[in-house]
Amino acid sequence: MISTEVIGSVKKFRLARSILGRPVYYTAAYWVDGLMIDTGCSYTAKELVSATENHDLDSIVNTHSHEDHIGANEMLSKERGARIFAHDSALPALAAGKKQKPLKPYQVVMWGYPEPSHAAPIRETFDTSHYRFKVIHTPGHSPDHICLYEPEEGWLFCGDAYIGGRDRALRADYNIWQIIASLKKLSALDIRLLFTGSGSVRENARSLLLGKIDYLESTGEQSLELNRQGMGYDQIRRTLFGREALIAYVTLGHFSGRNLVRSFIEDCPSRS
Repeated sequence: MISTEVIGSVKKFRLARSILGRPVYYTAAYWVDGLMIDTGCSYTAKELVSATENHDLDSIVNTHSHEDHIGANEMLSKERGARIFAHDSALPALAAGKKQKPLKPYQVVMWGYPEPSHAAPIRETFDTSHYRFKVIHTPGHSPDHICLYEPEEGWLFCGDAYIGGRDRALRADYNIWQIIASLKKLSALDIRLLFTGSGSVRENARSLLLGKIDYLESTGEQSLELNRQGMGYDQIRRTLFGREALIAYVTLGHFSGRNLVRSFIEDCPSRS
């Protein structure tokens, strides 16, 4: 399932696997000036290739190596000749096959296994014909996460560095304090349009980023204080968030409130 929207010089492709005619978890790819930023999941790869057949496509930049952002890499590279770029630590994950990078059952259902693709390490800036993007390393959601910032236009393509809402769960391999540090880095930028990995495009970026930072820091301090009082992870989760969200059961605990509390406590820099 695919929908498109033109936002100035940027074309957004919002992508999701369809099950029984309903979309399952949207992700986004963005085309601008011959560059594709992320490529969705493997289930929507053919649709994205077809939807971009009349677009110049020289390069692909992946914001990170998660399967819902790299699914059409290999097909676009093979059929369109696009070169792929990513953070140097993402390259082994992009090239890995099923045996080297097994997925959880929910990941297979929602996004599937991407074909292995081969990328070059991205530098501190990335140029297209008309734009120059600053490459900003933003770990936390994944160690290899980057954002692309075009200062003249005020565009920030943030991948999953910023996800809206008030987090009540976290994936087991995320680092919440690194996420906060990356959000602080982004909040210092002059952003006119924020292009997120889910397909939301926001204008009030600074207030959104600062609001998310404030919520996460406040929740983190509460978690640490309750832990100092002797509470365990599950008790803290119940106190702050109530019952586990449905996602914890769907993902067999891979996403959970317990993981969020654990990261607040175990990954806190002051405990290092």
